[in-house]
Amino acid sequence: MAAPYRLVEEKSWAVDLSELHRALTTSRGHCTLRAIYISNPGNPTGHLQDRKSIEEVIEFAAAERLLLLVDELFFSSLQGYQDSVYAPNREFISYKKVLFEMDNHLRETVEMVSFNSLSCACVAECGLRAGYMEVINMDSGVMHFVDTMLCTDINAPVTGQLTLDLMLSPPKPGDPSYNTFAEETLLTRATLAQNAQQTLKLLNDLPGMSCWPAMGGIYLYPRLNLPAEIREQANMLGLEADVLYCQMLLQEEGLILGAGQHGGTTGSHHLRLCVLVPPDTLEEVLSRISSFHLRLTDREHNGSYRKTKSRRNILSSAEEIGQSYN
Repeated sequence: MAAPYRLVEEKSWAVDLSELHRALTTSRGHCTLRAIYISNPGNPTGHLQDRKSIEEVIEFAAAERLLLLVDELFFSSLQGYQDSVYAPNREFISYKKVLFEMDNHLRETVEMVSFNSLSCACVAECGLRAGYMEVINMDSGVMHFVDTMLCTDINAPVTGQLTLDLMLSPPKPGDPSYNTFAEETLLTRATLAQNAQQTLKLLNDLPGMSCWPAMGGIYLYPRLNLPAEIREQANMLGLEADVLYCQMLLQEEGLILGAGQHGGTTGSHHLRLCVLVPPDTLEEVLSRISSFHLRLTDREHNGSYRKTKSRRNILSSAEEIGQSYN
């Protein structure tokens, strides 16, 4: 059983210690929590934890005897920072580094598992489904079962294993392919940063949409303030409003975006938008999102939403979607 905790959107999706305590307290009587999961940079919020925040989480895990599961892409061989961190004057700090610089009683007792995979920004090979984990301070009895499971039940495809080996041992200065590797890696980082900045500006210029700047990662996570009619229709269909928004966007513009509620966000509506794409592709995507969103708000503003042919088609499709969900 999971006990969700919320990031603080008003503080650029910060990890809040009091919220961790709230999630732990409310879970008591229903389940016994064994671990805490952290994504850094946040997926899909793009937040990046500073050292103080990381120390607080580690101390929380130690005090509550929780296994610390950390999903973080490790440092780039070129820059010494995480590949997908692009916020100005922000440095990626790994949980392992912070833990090993804390007091001995924490450094030697906190159980932590750090994950890395081919999904990182500069490799971006999510489909190959390969990664690795580093286990720290795990009880030897538990490690026996972990090793057994990894040796018998999990086999990454050969292409994934080869690519993972290349990610961990990239070309070095002096190697024939180093210059090409360096150019492509830096181009990917620059494209990611530029795309994030361009997308952020457009999203914040749209009425009824707002987005915090991402510090890292490959997503932006804008908040939607949808017209009342959309929210009412979604409620009638048994859907979250951002899910209905995404279905309407797919039908009208042929774009597939992730709905925020699929990422665990409840009580508010968001979109999950990947910005690690070629600039010309992003330009087309943003144009379609803008066109759709402005039509949506114009219909509500002009009071003609119910009269449009497109609206009737959308509601018909939405009813089918609602039936499939139910």
